[in-house]
Amino acid sequence: MFKDFRLIAGRPVYIQVKDYMKQLIIKGALQGNQKLPSTRELSLLLNVSRNSVISAYAGLEDDGFAYAVRGQGSYVSPAATQMEPEASGWTLIWKERLSSTAKLAEELDIMKRGIRAEKGTISFTSIAPDESLFDLDNVKRAFLTRMSVEGNVLLNYGYAKGYKPLIDYLRQYMEHKGVDTRGKDFLITNGFTEGFDVVLSALGRKAGAVLCENPTHHTAIKNMKLHGFEITGVAMERDGIHLGELKQALQQREYDCAYFVPSYHNPTGIVMSPEKRQRLMKLMTEYKVPVIEDGFNEELRYSGSHVAPLIAAAGGGNSVIYLGSFSKVLFPGLRVGWVLADQELIYYLESVKRARCIHTSTLDQSILYQYLLGGNLEKYLKRARMEYKRKYELTLACCKEYIPYASITGDGGLHLFVTFEEGFSTRELLAACRKQGVIFTAGDIFYTNGQGQNTLRLGFSRVADENIRKGIEIIGRTARQLLG
Repeated sequence: MFKDFRLIAGRPVYIQVKDYMKQLIIKGALQGNQKLPSTRELSLLLNVSRNSVISAYAGLEDDGFAYAVRGQGSYVSPAATQMEPEASGWTLIWKERLSSTAKLAEELDIMKRGIRAEKGTISFTSIAPDESLFDLDNVKRAFLTRMSVEGNVLLNYGYAKGYKPLIDYLRQYMEHKGVDTRGKDFLITNGFTEGFDVVLSALGRKAGAVLCENPTHHTAIKNMKLHGFEITGVAMERDGIHLGELKQALQQREYDCAYFVPSYHNPTGIVMSPEKRQRLMKLMTEYKVPVIEDGFNEELRYSGSHVAPLIAAAGGGNSVIYLGSFSKVLFPGLRVGWVLADQELIYYLESVKRARCIHTSTLDQSILYQYLLGGNLEKYLKRARMEYKRKYELTLACCKEYIPYASITGDGGLHLFVTFEEGFSTRELLAACRKQGVIFTAGDIFYTNGQGQNTLRLGFSRVADENIRKGIEIIGRTARQLLG
C-alpha cells in the first residue's frame, strides 16, 4: 500500500494526498474506524512534506472521510467506506432500457461513426474557423472588463431569456441587416443546435412534416428526425432552392414548418439570390407555412452587395424564426446563439429553455457582448474574410485543376461542394484517399432521401496551403483512377 502514489505537476500536493487517501477508503483498502498512518509516517511513505499530509487529513475530515481522536490520531469514517457488494449487486443491460430517441441519436452520430483523422492526415472534414485567426488579446480584454464591472453577477445564475446587454446589441445588429424587429424578441441559446432543438420542441405536430432544401445541414436532419418529423427535401438550383419543386411539395400535403439555409448553404455553399428569397417568402406566405431560417455564415461574404436574410424579406410579418450564431465566424468555444422570432413565441420558448438548462452561460454572453461592443467584430471579419477568401480561391483553383467533377458550388464561406457524374461513389473515393492520408466528408449524409452518393464537401478553413494543394491533387488523381 502507498507505493502507487504519483504526484502530478501543477496541482497542490495536499489535494493530491487527500484524493489518494479517499480512493483507498472508497475502494476498501482502508476500513471503517481503521487508524490512519501518522502525519510523519505518511509523509515519509509518500515522500511529501508533513504539512501537506496535515492539510490532507484536515481535508478528509471536512469531507467526512475521516475523524480525529485527540491524542490518538486520525481514523477512517465508517460511513465513507464502500458498501458490501451484495447490497448493490444488480447489473442492468442499459441498451435494453434505451428509448428509440437515444438509439436514433447514436445511429445518426457521425462523430462516432465518422473517420478519425490520424496524425499527419490532411483533413477537409472541418468547417470550423481557423483558430490561428482568433483575436485572443481582445477576448482577454473583454473578459477582464466584464469581470471588473459585474463579476459577481456573471458568476451567479442568469436569466433564461438571456443577458440583456447582449440582447439589446443583437436587436440593433439585426436591424442593420434590414430586419423589422417590432413585435419580435430574442432568446439566447447555446449555439444554433440548441436553438433549433428548442424551436422544434415548441412546435405543434398537426402535420408531422417539415420542408427543407436537399441536401441540407446534417445536424438539422438529425434534430428533425429525433423530433419525429417526416422530412421532405427539395432540390437545389444554382441560386438556391428549386421553387417549382417546392410549390409541388406544398400542394401535395401540409407542413408544420420549413427549414432553410439561404446564405452559404451547408453543404453546397450556395447563396440564395435576392429575387429567389422574395419569391420564396411569397410562396411560404401563400401556403401559410412558418419558416425556420438558419443564418449560417452570413457574415463571410467575400464580395458583392449585402443580401438580406429571409426574416428581412418578411417585413413586419411574424412567420419567420431566425436562428443566429457567431460560431463559424468568431469563436465556437463561446456557445452563444440566438433565436429572433415573434414575441409570443419567444415567451413560450423561454419557458422551454428554462426547463431544459436554466440559461446559457452568462459569462460567455457577457464576454461576447463586450467583444462586440468594442467594435472588434468588424476588425476581425475584415482580416478573416481576407484570409478565407484567399483559401477559398486556392481551393477552387486546385479543384478545377485536379478534380474531374461534374459541378462545384460554393460562393464563399468555409467549404466547397463537389458533385461527380452519376454512379460515382465518393464513399469508395474516401476509402481510397484515406489510405493515402487524405479525408473529406462524403456528401450523402446531407441528403434527406439517400441521394448524394456522388458528392462530397471540402472544408478548407483549417487546412494549410501546401496541404490544400497536396490533398486535392490526391483526391483528383484517385478519382480519375476510380473512373477508369
